[in-house]
Amino acid sequence: MADPGMSVTPYWELTFDTDGDVDGPERDRLLTQVTDHGVRDLVVFAHGWNNDRSGATALYRAFFAPFPGLAPEARIGYVGVIWPSMRFCDEPIPDFPRSVAAAAAQAVPGPALDKDTRRALLDVFPGRATVLDQLARMLDEQPAGDAGPAEFGRLVRLLADSPRTAAVGDTTDDEGEPLVFGGDAGAACAEFAGALAGLGAPREPAGFALPNPWDGAKELLRQATYYTMKKRAGTVGERGLGPFLGRLAAAAPGVRVHLVGHSFGGRLVSFGLRGLPGGVRTVKSVTLLQGAFSHYAFAARLPGAADTAGALADRHKRIDGPLVCCHSRFDAALGTFYPLASRMSGDDRSLAGFDLGRALGARWGAMGHDGVQAVPGTAVHDLAAALRGPLPASGCVNVDAAAVVCRGGGPAGAHSDILHPELARLVLAAGRIR
Repeated sequence: MADPGMSVTPYWELTFDTDGDVDGPERDRLLTQVTDHGVRDLVVFAHGWNNDRSGATALYRAFFAPFPGLAPEARIGYVGVIWPSMRFCDEPIPDFPRSVAAAAAQAVPGPALDKDTRRALLDVFPGRATVLDQLARMLDEQPAGDAGPAEFGRLVRLLADSPRTAAVGDTTDDEGEPLVFGGDAGAACAEFAGALAGLGAPREPAGFALPNPWDGAKELLRQATYYTMKKRAGTVGERGLGPFLGRLAAAAPGVRVHLVGHSFGGRLVSFGLRGLPGGVRTVKSVTLLQGAFSHYAFAARLPGAADTAGALADRHKRIDGPLVCCHSRFDAALGTFYPLASRMSGDDRSLAGFDLGRALGARWGAMGHDGVQAVPGTAVHDLAAALRGPLPASGCVNVDAAAVVCRGGGPAGAHSDILHPELARLVLAAGRIR
């Protein structure tokens, strides 16, 4: 077990690398000790974007803290999944102390990159220091004219070094990811800048001046980074967490597993279902907190494209219990930028003649914005009704959590506003943990 300062016990951490390989000693320790501690229900939580292990552990400490008081008789064990991800340091996290790094990032004027974000980007894109230096210099200097954003887009493509694909990763069985930064980089920067101005972040345009396209350029880089994280989360889930859960079922068949994921961690635990060995029925619930992946991921058929399925079509049936998806209209990261970025990566002809915001949300929406879509029989509740219960014993359940997931600044909005006892109660209710 790790971290004597953790709020709950027994607690273990499982660390995965970019390929989904798990830390062997951590794995073996959990497999050995979970039975020794008499654990009946094991809650496994995967974080979203974080800069380091300490940030992820702090999230787990805060989220798990209410559990013992809410279910004092339950024999619960806790696992924090650690996987390599990052967030930009200018993104505030509600209920967390404002760090020195975040304060420094907020102090950097305009779209410039602070040193902590640059350091984190180097960890995400190893061997790309020269390209990152060029991108940072352009954000500092903000060269005038159309050529600047176009060159910035070229460098972002070079940074990620991924082939363009027409497929959208969560709506095909192909693990290939779309390039949010493909196509006209100048137009993309302008659209992102307009979206940021509409949210009042990071800068308010003066008078009738057009939004600064370089604000949009920074968002282009942010979204490219997030697509790298999104792909990695799927890999870690399918190749790492899923097979581990199979080993856990063999070692401790009486342990009931409950998966929880925030943001890309929601994608990670969901793709864990795709990597789960056949016949394993120990996963008793999955709870997605502001899941940052397509709301069509579990659909067997997409609206208007009956021959296309979600990447996780029918995988919710691998759960011996419900899949509960929390969503909030206050999540700007998923309500504004996720669909805008996804639309830029693919065929947007279906948007012609429709209200842009409404069409973006319908076609390119994320789980954490409007819940699971195109899965027949999905139940719909607000948070109060879900907590009154009982929740369905199986299938997908959308829960509007906007009553508590409502705080946060630009550009992510309430995306990380998940530290609420009501959400802890929801995890317990989904798993029928008493």
